[in-house]
Amino acid sequence: MLKKVALITGAGRGIGKALALRLAKDGFNVVINDINKNDAQKVAEEIKRLGGKSLAIVADVSKKDEVYGMVTEVVQEFDRLDVMISNAGIAHVRKIHDITSEELEKMFQINVFGVFYCLQAASEQMMRQGGGKIINAASVAGRRGAANLSHYSGTKFAVVGFTQAAAQELAPHGITVNAYCPGIVDTDMWKEIDRGFGYYLNLKEGEAMEDSIRKKVSLGRAETPKDIEGIVSYLASDESDYMTGQSIVIDGGMVFP
Repeated sequence: MLKKVALITGAGRGIGKALALRLAKDGFNVVINDINKNDAQKVAEEIKRLGGKSLAIVADVSKKDEVYGMVTEVVQEFDRLDVMISNAGIAHVRKIHDITSEELEKMFQINVFGVFYCLQAASEQMMRQGGGKIINAASVAGRRGAANLSHYSGTKFAVVGFTQAAAQELAPHGITVNAYCPGIVDTDMWKEIDRGFGYYLNLKEGEAMEDSIRKKVSLGRAETPKDIEGIVSYLASDESDYMTGQSIVIDGGMVFP
C-alpha cells in the first residue's frame, strides 16, 4: 500500500515537530520544512530512526516561489502530496501604537501570506492527483482578539476566514480544509509572548504566563504540543473525510472576562 505524504511547515521544533513525529508514527512519509536547516534535519533524522521516510526542506513560507519550489520537491521525491499542514508562524507582544510598519508587514507575510501560499501550492497539486487535506494553524486569538496581540490576532482571524472560504471552493476537488486553534502552549513562542507581557506589566519571566493560566484556563495547566497532535492526526486521517471548513479550538477550556 502506498504511504501517504505529509508536508509540515515550521516543523523543526515546538508544535510542528510534535506533529511531524505523530504523523510519522501514523504511517505517513513526512516532509519537514523550517527556515533553520539544522532543526529540520534533526527532526527528519529522528523520523528515519523510527523507521519512517522523511525529507528536510529549507524554505521561507513568506516567499511564494520558495513555497511552490518546496511542493515541487516533495512531489519529485514522493510522487504526491496528501496532507499540507501550515504550522509555521510568529508572535510577539506589542501595544497598538508600538507596532511598527515593519513588524506588521512581517507578521502578515509569515502568518497570512505564508499560510495562503501553502494553500495555493498544495491545492494545485492535490487537484491534479484527485484530493487531499489542508490543515492550517490558527489560534484562540483568531476566535477572540487579544489585547497587546492585535496584529497577531488579525493574522489568525484571517486564517480562520480563508479556511472557511477555501473549504467551500475546494470541496468539489476532494480537498478538505480545516484549522486548529491552540491556546497557551508551553513552547518557545509562548515564552516570547510571556516576556512581552512581562515587559508591559512589569512582571518577572514566567509570571505573565502563570497568571494567564490561573485566570483563564479551566484545566489549570499550560497546553503542550502533545495536546494538539491528536486533533491534527485526526484531521490528517481518513476519519475526518466529512469535516471541512472547521477551526477546532484546543485550549484547555479558556474563559474570558
